[in-house]
Amino acid sequence: MHSSFFSRLIACLLLCAAVQAHALTAEQALAMAAGETDDRVAAVQQAVVEPSERTAAFLQALADDAVKVADGKALIVRDDKGIDPVTGAEVPVPPDAEDIINNNRMRGEIDTALAGLALFGKDETKRMAAAKALTKEPDAGRLPLLDKALAQETNDKIKTQLELARAATLLDSDDAAQRIAAAQALSLSATPDTRLLLNERVTVEEDAKVKAALQAALRAIDGQLAWGERLGAAFSGISLGSILLLVALGLAITYGLMGVINMAHGELMMIGAYATYVMQGVFQRYFPGAFDWYLVAAVPAAFMASALMGAVLERGVIRFLYGRPLETLLATWGISLMLQQLVRSVFGAQNVGVENPAWMSGGVQLMDNLQLPWNRVIIVAFALAVLAGVAFLISKTRLGLFVRGVTQNRPIASCMGVNTARVDTYAFALGSGIAGLAGCALSQVGNVGPDLGQSYIVDAFLVVVLGGVGQLAGTVYAALGLGVLNKFLEGWAGAVLAKIAVLVFIIIFIQKRPQGIFAVKGRTAD
Repeated sequence: MHSSFFSRLIACLLLCAAVQAHALTAEQALAMAAGETDDRVAAVQQAVVEPSERTAAFLQALADDAVKVADGKALIVRDDKGIDPVTGAEVPVPPDAEDIINNNRMRGEIDTALAGLALFGKDETKRMAAAKALTKEPDAGRLPLLDKALAQETNDKIKTQLELARAATLLDSDDAAQRIAAAQALSLSATPDTRLLLNERVTVEEDAKVKAALQAALRAIDGQLAWGERLGAAFSGISLGSILLLVALGLAITYGLMGVINMAHGELMMIGAYATYVMQGVFQRYFPGAFDWYLVAAVPAAFMASALMGAVLERGVIRFLYGRPLETLLATWGISLMLQQLVRSVFGAQNVGVENPAWMSGGVQLMDNLQLPWNRVIIVAFALAVLAGVAFLISKTRLGLFVRGVTQNRPIASCMGVNTARVDTYAFALGSGIAGLAGCALSQVGNVGPDLGQSYIVDAFLVVVLGGVGQLAGTVYAALGLGVLNKFLEGWAGAVLAKIAVLVFIIIFIQKRPQGIFAVKGRTAD
């Protein structure tokens, strides 16, 4: 029994000694707080190798400028109360205590040290972020810290990132073999930060073999980054094309099928965007617990708001102007100005913000330099769903049959008993409602304002004309094609020149093929 008691006592003493060995000491705290910058940096790096809770708290106080020095001791001072960094006990603050001033180098070292301490936390997200931060700021003094973190890390992804951080640190090693191995390891990390590290090293490297390894690693990274940039540009083009498709689908009906030049189409989009904003406010006030689902309710609200406005516009103005395109253009342009002023009077002239639901935040990481935002991915899927719905409605439903019959031969459709005035209203309301859906989608990728529709109306008409008037398939090809072409040209020539080049391309194309991509077939083609 006595031997058991003494063995337990000895174990407790050994444990206490181990804890004390790793605990923060007054000398360490003073070395980190006062003295030359080089000495302070070395003290911080040494303290992080064997961290403790007191060390982390003291480093955070240094980062917050909450450390003073008095009588050869460092104190943490918060809310005019002094705290001993070693024991955590409250102590008086001498009146002659001096503030600690951290220069930029010291602040960077403290931030990196705090990131290093996060390597030993329980939160995997924070450990990954810390490993990435250490990769960006390599320092040979942190090798023991990285080795310790590698030895106890269990997550394979975090371990891979730690190995990259270690390789980045070994780029400055005195051993040429280690520098070559580090370059080869870093070639697997195709990120701009890694490329920057290798470029910085290759400019000062004198060993020919190491320089060749660095250049080979740079070529491998450049190749991977180029593919990521191409795929990113392609996705951006598809994303822009899907937005143009949503905007142009409504015009494909009102202008393509009905022949109405509706200059207020952009304002119908604006109404859909503001309907989304209003629905967001309703959920924030009355259903805060279900806020993430406000967009589901906003989709039908945006469609109905724009469709009703379109029906009023058709019954009140457009139906008196069929067959008179110039008067229709002028009338709808005037209506667009009125709708903009109405929105300014109700919601104000400033843009309003529409928040993304939580399930549309973030993105999917495909490559080191390629992340697809969820809001863009969902808008692409939404555009395809709306396209499928419109195609089904026009080709498979009774309303679609009536719309096609009226647009192809109004007198014969009327003789067959079709109420052509009602069909006109339904078709115009449908096109307007789709414009509202486009506004709902646009609210998720930018601010909503009275001038929202003006940014897209010209592009929408270009898409419809390029695709072929009255051709849904042509609208799809034209929207996606123009979106991808515009984004690739932006990367090569800039946004302004890309717009000019696309416009010149459309003019030349229409000159050569006035019917658009898909020409209307049949006796009425002429």
